[in-house]
Amino acid sequence: MGVTVLSIISILLTLLYAFLVLFLNRGWHKILPFMHTHKPATTKVSVLIAARNEAEKIHLTIQDILAQNYPKHLFELIVVDDHSTDNTAQIILQYATQGVKLIKLNESKALNSYKKKAITEAIALASGDLIITTDADCRMQPNWLNNIVNYYEQNGFKLISSPVVYFEEKTKFEELQTLEFLYLIGLGAAGIGNGMPSTCNGANLAYSKKVFFELGGFKGIDDVASGDDELFLHKVAHAHLGTIGFCKSAEAIVYTHAKPDLAAFISQRKRWASKTVKYKDKKVLILGLAIWLFNISLISNVCLGTVYYPLLVLFAFQLMVKYTVEYLFLKPLTLFIQRPKLINYLPLLTIAHIIYLVFIGIAGNWGKYNWKGRMVR
Repeated sequence: MGVTVLSIISILLTLLYAFLVLFLNRGWHKILPFMHTHKPATTKVSVLIAARNEAEKIHLTIQDILAQNYPKHLFELIVVDDHSTDNTAQIILQYATQGVKLIKLNESKALNSYKKKAITEAIALASGDLIITTDADCRMQPNWLNNIVNYYEQNGFKLISSPVVYFEEKTKFEELQTLEFLYLIGLGAAGIGNGMPSTCNGANLAYSKKVFFELGGFKGIDDVASGDDELFLHKVAHAHLGTIGFCKSAEAIVYTHAKPDLAAFISQRKRWASKTVKYKDKKVLILGLAIWLFNISLISNVCLGTVYYPLLVLFAFQLMVKYTVEYLFLKPLTLFIQRPKLINYLPLLTIAHIIYLVFIGIAGNWGKYNWKGRMVR
């Protein structure tokens, strides 16, 4: 009787997962590729970076932003040094003559959300009507700003998510992360395409300064270290549903790097998963729980299948369905970023995802984690 119930639940969870991924595929395709109109820009933009101990790469990010094909009088770059212990601040100051503004956080009292504090301080100083956030280790193409602002001016969205992609991988593990991260970026885009925004990435996020102040900034979500991106997305979606867009343009991509080892990868994913406790949309939480239980069922069936063969057959069926729908979803995404060969990692990712999602589902909502050399929750 118990095996029968487990089998029925497993099949139902498998069908639900297949439906969800196919629904995501529909959402991705509903977003039309964005075509820049080359209409002269009129929007004043403030690009914000919160940086902590980024001396190795921040000069590259600053140079990419200063080299944008966007009217110089219509954008500014503000960098907030978040208590760096290296020479990050000194490097930023070298660009002061080119208009780069530096803010140094000097709180003596410990905070749990330094990044939200940094962004809030920068927005208070910002003169732009459109805020665009990115990270201190990112790279951009010269038309990055042009594309995002043109998309904003054409559509009038209050918040715009844009693609983030890993690049310059040094190992197979990093290439595997690139495909896995592409799944997450596709998930965020597809949610927007389906009219159900759920996630985005602060490395490439734009929103109007007016809506930031209207919604009280990060008030209500400032007790979580992470979440300056998707938790704020949820605030905007709750107050102004239908005003969120995804800039589906290859020129709007921001590039960053995968984690060099498993420990750094797990720490990052724990931080990302910790935001789920603050989700106000219960539908998203329920779907997330269903996906987690689907992966639990996969592990249960392969383990119990060693003593009861039909469950091993059921596991094989689940795995086949999982691989098929994920292929249908990820293949167009790899073509969008012009990295079609990444799909060759899908068989490995399909299996690794099972263990990873179950573990992160528990670890991400339990205890503290290390972020930029500080223990936060």
